[in-house]
Amino acid sequence: MPHGFINATGLPAQILAGQTTRQAFNPLLQSAAPFDSFNLALHVGDDAGTVQQQRIELLKALQPYGAKRLVWLEQTHSTRVHEVTEQAMPFLPINADAFVTRQTGVACMIMTADCLPIVLSNADGTEVGCIHAGWRGLLGGIIENTVNAMQSPAVFAWFGAAIGPCSFEVGQEVFDAFTQHHPDAASAFTKHKTGKYLADIYQLASQRLHRLGIRHITGGVQCSYQDSTTFYSYRHTARTGRMATFVMIQNA
Repeated sequence: MPHGFINATGLPAQILAGQTTRQAFNPLLQSAAPFDSFNLALHVGDDAGTVQQQRIELLKALQPYGAKRLVWLEQTHSTRVHEVTEQAMPFLPINADAFVTRQTGVACMIMTADCLPIVLSNADGTEVGCIHAGWRGLLGGIIENTVNAMQSPAVFAWFGAAIGPCSFEVGQEVFDAFTQHHPDAASAFTKHKTGKYLADIYQLASQRLHRLGIRHITGGVQCSYQDSTTFYSYRHTARTGRMATFVMIQNA
């Protein structure tokens, strides 16, 4: 893929997936500070015209790989999953926090700035999922709902950049909520300050994927907070932009 993407690994050959960074594709079309430079979110206070132009630039970058259109979500940290079909491919954002699809040429987009983006694929790359997983979504079952919404078993998973285990500080209530139902989740938390923990969102997601039988997991090595020059990080700078993580089934 063109420069400026993080390429997903460990997925079937016909799956195109990855994550954008702060690097603008077109230096003449880029967001001003504090959204500099390649913000793709319309809800953060950036100039809407600039964001729309950058979304067009993203589509142009993916068109040589077979992308016909981009589909976006209205994300609310819910556990809702939207299936993209020929009959259900609206132009307005869908109120959900995950996609599944078997359609070719449709790039499913989710936006993050510390939350965990997850791409799923079945064994032969004919069905995919894309998940926005913050801690609330993880706790509520967004991974399980997405896997259950797929018509075929999910086999592969890839993690895009999220806030890393050295930076994700949470309270006692988050630790209690995760460990109440799954005691093994305690291994993903490190006691940090009085009443505070450092949480490993990558490990929390991996535990849930493993319980679903998904063991081919790649990615999950970056920290959006520690590398806020490459990635947007809400915890680092509250007024900031969003990256897009996408997945698309290419034509055979």
